[in-house]
Parts: sequence; structure tokens; C-alpha cells
Amino acid sequence: MVWTIFLLLNGLLILVLLYFSRTRQKYEPPLDKGFLPWLGHALEFGKDAAKFLARMKEKHGDIFTVRVAGHYVTVLLDPNSFDNVLNDTVCLDFSRIRKLLIQRVFKLQLPNVEPASERAWMKQHFQGPSLFKFSSCMNTHLQNLLLSNHKGFSEWRQEGLFSLCYSLLFRAGYLTLFERRDATAEVYKEFRKFDDLLTKLARCTLKREESKAANSSQERLWELLSPRCLGGGSEINSWQQSYHRFLQEEGIDADMQKRAALFQLWTTQCNAGPAAFWLLGFLLTHPEAMEAVKSEIRGLSALQDTSLQHPLISLLEAHSTPVFDSVLSETLRLTAAVMINREVVQDKILRMADGREYRLRRGDRVCLFPFLSPQMDPQIHQEPQVFKYDRFLNEDMTVKDKFYKNGKMLKYCTMPWGAGRNSCVGKQFAVTTIKQFVFLLLTHLDLEMCNPEAKLPPANPSRYGFGMLQPDGDLQVRYRLKRTRHEM
Repeated sequence: MVWTIFLLLNGLLILVLLYFSRTRQKYEPPLDKGFLPWLGHALEFGKDAAKFLARMKEKHGDIFTVRVAGHYVTVLLDPNSFDNVLNDTVCLDFSRIRKLLIQRVFKLQLPNVEPASERAWMKQHFQGPSLFKFSSCMNTHLQNLLLSNHKGFSEWRQEGLFSLCYSLLFRAGYLTLFERRDATAEVYKEFRKFDDLLTKLARCTLKREESKAANSSQERLWELLSPRCLGGGSEINSWQQSYHRFLQEEGIDADMQKRAALFQLWTTQCNAGPAAFWLLGFLLTHPEAMEAVKSEIRGLSALQDTSLQHPLISLLEAHSTPVFDSVLSETLRLTAAVMINREVVQDKILRMADGREYRLRRGDRVCLFPFLSPQMDPQIHQEPQVFKYDRFLNEDMTVKDKFYKNGKMLKYCTMPWGAGRNSCVGKQFAVTTIKQFVFLLLTHLDLEMCNPEAKLPPANPSRYGFGMLQPDGDLQVRYRLKRTRHEM
């Protein structure tokens, strides 16, 4: 009994020493360790990062250091100073945190694959000449799925808008990249199970039954995405074949190849569905915005005579759509919540835009959270919580891209795709996909809310930091094919 008490006291002493071991040094950002030894602010950060970081910003300003599960994270919320983090590849490292995260979530290790070579491979497929091919293929699959789901022209169907958007866009994306038609429904079902648990996987907070469910879905997806199940593809240079060749050339074995395929499936398909949901949800709950977008579509004369078999992508690329583009930018401002993380591998002096300097310690991490600033900063965007479809339009209907803070024009007024060397390679493909999807639905479906007074569900706060936010709930809609095509 005495030894038990002694050991407990020693353990308590160690925790106390750990708690008080770090103090703020001269020229370092304000330090907030929280009340819990080692954990610090981990629980509050994981529960609702936006709410927690907004509270820290109000308390400490636009730069501060917090303790999160044993790590010290310096959070920078001054967008005018972001480039001093984004452009530093000597003192700040991106790859270590990324490797740790994909190993934890996807059980994936790619020791021989350099981020630069992987990024170069991605650019070959999602930029340049391949982009049009992918976008056209995606459009064909979206059209086919839309028609196959609507045999009757006058029969109304009811569904959750999030479920509708995620299902159609995921299946079209899967068919575009992996080209296996017979397993599409099962892949989508298992993917949604896995995606629902992904944030807990990343934070190591899964309960026992959740862990079993995540492992089960993961293993089934690995099997479905293995080269043996996918087969050869319809084309020699298909995306999935090219990716397997790339991994083989990098010395990655077959087991890790199928795990890498799941990682790529999540990376390429996790954001388009949620983004389309929010965009259509905002239009449905803001009639003036919906009418402005439909009016713009009516003005695209070439669209009026098209059928579902016409290459919509060519028509959209040939026409300016400033209203729709503003709606999309506003949607992403309100619902894209990426976190940009770096590890401090050498002590660094961070110079702020206003001249202040702060020392960052080796071993710490740096985090940019553009959702709070610039995207939700009232000094940059008036009434930032409010959806304004014309926020990114000038009076002459040109794109508004000049925003200011403290009298200084911002380089970054929103950052839904990240920024710098590690910004999203597939940005243009994603934008084109969302645009095609929304235009197809608005031109070929009667779409309305089941309850005209319904409101959009709130965002799930656990998704902050993982790309597009997802709703905590759904918006029930009903839809049918238009009796007269292109009747707007």
C-alpha cells in the first residue's frame, strides 16, 4: 500500500513537472498550455477547433502557442504573414506531419515516395491536356447516373440533399478514376462508413466498436481497390493503371499499393460532394441567389439547345459565369476549413507583416487556419457569417478579388485550396466538376425543399481541418426530371 501511494505521488510529481516545464521565453508568441497536463487543449481543439481558436485569438491576438496532446502548436491567424510560413522549406517541414497522418488514418507507408515526385505525377493527370479528358469523362458519368436514377419524368422523389450530392459525385468520380462499374455501390457504402470515422481515426479517439467498424470498412475497400479486383481498365493509360505503375517504379509493394489507392480515393472524392451540397443548399435557402444563377444560365444561349449527350464541359468553358463563380467562392469561404500544418525543424524567427518578430522553437508545429482568418474575419468580409451570393462580384459584374485588412490589400482573401507549394493540384478539376454537377441539376431537374421554411443544418464541428465541412444532419429535398428540358 505504501509503495502504491509512493508510485502515485511520483507519477503526480512527474505530471506537475511536465506541466510547468515549459515557460514562454523572450520573443516567443503568447503561450497557453491549458489546465490538463500533457493533453493541454486537445479535447477542446478536437471538439470544435474553430470555436477554440477564435477564443484564443480574442485572448492572445493573431499569433499564440497552445499545447495539444504533448505538442506545442503556434497558430498564426494574420493572412498578411502567411507567406513567411508557406515559403519556408528550410526551417519548416510539411512531409513529416503528412506521413504521420496518412500512416495513422490509412495505415499507409510510402518510404521511397518523395512528395515532389508524387505531386509531379498528379499534375500530369489533373492539369494540362489530361484535365479536359477527365472533366469530359466525369460529365458523361454524371449524365448517365442522373438518367439512370430518373426513369419517369413526372414522378417526384424525396431524399436528403447531402446524400444525393455525395452519392452522385462520388460514384461519377470513382468511375472516372477506377473504371470498375460492378462494385460502385459497395465502394460508396464502405467509403461513407470509413469517412464518417476518419476524424476520430486521425485523433486516435475511436471507441472499441468504432475501431472495429473502421478496420472492417478499410479492409473491404483495400480489397475492392486492389489491382486484382479493379482489373485492367478500359484504357492502357487509365488513371488507376498509371498510379499503380508509378508506385511500382517507386518500389511500393502490392499491399501498400491498395492502401495508397484508398488514400487517393479519399483525397480525390471527399470534398466535391459536400461542396455541392452547401452550394445547392445556399441557393435553395436564398431564393434571390437561386434566381440570379438561373438567370445567368438562361443567358447562356448555347445551353438552351443542348441535350444530355452534348459536351457540357465545352460550353461552360466557353462562357463566362461570374454569378455562379461568386456563389461558389462564397460557398467555399463559408465551408472550406483546411488547416495548413508545418513542423519546425530548425529554430526560426518569424517576421510578421507589421514588423513584429517571434521565435519558433525546433520541435514545435505551426498551424495556419484560413477558415478563421481571412475567411471569417469581419475586418475582411463584412458580416462574415452571412451568405452573400454577390460578395465576389463588382458592380459591373466582373470578379471582385481585392480585399483589404488594416488598409493593406490581401494576397489571400480565401484559401479553400491551401496555398504555396502544397496547394491542391486538383483544384481546377474539382471546380469544373462542381460546376458541371450543379448546372446539370438546375437545367434538368425540378429541385425544391420539402419544407419551404427549412434551414440548412449546422456544420459538424469535428470536421474542421479536414477540407470541406460536412453537415450535422441533412436538408430534405424533392426532385424530378423537368417536363420541358431546360425549362428554368
